[in-house]
Amino acid sequence: MSNHLKPEISDSLGELKNRPKHIAVIMDGNNRWAKRKRLPGIAGHRAGLSAARSIVEACGRHGIEVLTLFAFSSENWRRPEEEVSALMELFLRALKRETKRLHKNHIRLKVIGDRSAFSPSLQKHIADAEALTAENAKVTLVIAANYGGQWDMLNACQQLAEKVKAGTLQASEISTELVEQHLQTEGLPLPDLCIRTGGVHRISNFMLWQFAYTEFYYTKTLWPDFGPEEFEQALIDFAGRERRFGRTSEQVEAQDQC
Repeated sequence: MSNHLKPEISDSLGELKNRPKHIAVIMDGNNRWAKRKRLPGIAGHRAGLSAARSIVEACGRHGIEVLTLFAFSSENWRRPEEEVSALMELFLRALKRETKRLHKNHIRLKVIGDRSAFSPSLQKHIADAEALTAENAKVTLVIAANYGGQWDMLNACQQLAEKVKAGTLQASEISTELVEQHLQTEGLPLPDLCIRTGGVHRISNFMLWQFAYTEFYYTKTLWPDFGPEEFEQALIDFAGRERRFGRTSEQVEAQDQC
């Protein structure tokens, strides 16, 4: 899809005051896209990688600080071994090919999830890519790989329990802020918007804690076909929502007028 926006969309974006700082994306539909085109499944994942690149670029243009892509869940190991192996190989090749491009465009790469299941080579390339791009500040691209929201929360609880056991932390001192400091997303703003492609309305064990007040945008478009134009539509949709965080509309309106 063309990177050039329709004039009416471009004009609307220029007027937006309410933009998300952090967008999370559940990239669904790669396999269905490939099946519709009578292609092998890995072709859909390659097309999905191209779509991801275009959305990263769109985030840079529109001042989005953080983009988190759900690339591989902790449950995806249950898929056919051939597909999992192809995905791991694609991940490794993408790191080798894209890291310099990310660095050149001032994009920081951060990978969240349990890396211990990955090959030593993949783990090394992840660490090298993160180190190379660590000081970049235009956009933070977060890749959730072998990640699950339940695992993330369990991991945080175990870390806090160890501190209580060691006597360096009292159970009564555990707060929302302290839990968030032990999640994989520590140091990042919570997601303002989650986009899920592919027509499915669920969060599939993704960022369960972090999504407490996240706005959701669902589209039937399969991920490889999700381009900058529909991304802008999601931004426009988000801008029109009232985020109350437990308050009344009147309280929100009064605060906005201050």
